[in-house]
Amino acid sequence: LRVALPHHELVLYYQLQVDSSGQFIGAEALLRWSHPQLGMVSPAQFIPVAEETGLILPIGHWVLETACAQLASWEAEPRLRHLSIAVNVSARQFREPGFVAQVHDALKRSGIRPEVLKLELTESLVLDNVEDSIRKMKELKKLGVKFSMDDFGTGYSSLAYLTRLPIDQLKIDQSFVRDITTDPNDAAIVHAIISMSRSLGMEVIAEGVETEAQRAFLELHGCLAYQGYLYAKPLPIADVERKLSGLQ
Repeated sequence: LRVALPHHELVLYYQLQVDSSGQFIGAEALLRWSHPQLGMVSPAQFIPVAEETGLILPIGHWVLETACAQLASWEAEPRLRHLSIAVNVSARQFREPGFVAQVHDALKRSGIRPEVLKLELTESLVLDNVEDSIRKMKELKKLGVKFSMDDFGTGYSSLAYLTRLPIDQLKIDQSFVRDITTDPNDAAIVHAIISMSRSLGMEVIAEGVETEAQRAFLELHGCLAYQGYLYAKPLPIADVERKLSGLQ
């Protein structure tokens, strides 16, 4: 893992996100490790190691810079400049004193409009040190960056803190979406998350959407943005751009 970054073995895949009319609205950047001997190594295997060793800091910086460069490429094309990219931020990365400056520099270097960059934070990360989280998020919001809360509802959700956080979007976890049409409990949770996000003026997106029945349920209850295999699996950028061009 120490040599993966300098040896250009890390690559970003992108999973496209769509709205209720089927139009592409953006993508989530997902890290992959293409190892010369082992082939594709699952992020579930190497991300915890990266966190533990501190390698997540240079890797996270590279992900941010690469995603911003991709956004700059899309901004140069009028038909693609509306697309956003969501970048997952690790707890260790977010807690770094220089994280806000790092995002600012990435925006400046790429020249992108800040609102097309979306930082995905988990509940546990934000609630680990709420005051520090709020301060940093407000600084980044001043730059124009947007925030999405990932895995919402899977941790120790605190509605009191949620109203204080400058979140633009809640992401419904795929564990709730999976059985949404068969499990009344999951259906109720999803319905509640959608209602709450709308009352707080936040957007909502569902991940793990794999069937038309799931999408129809979500749309019926007011969730109008989706990510999942029903539309696209995570793909290398060349395949993503083919999809965006309507060639696939």
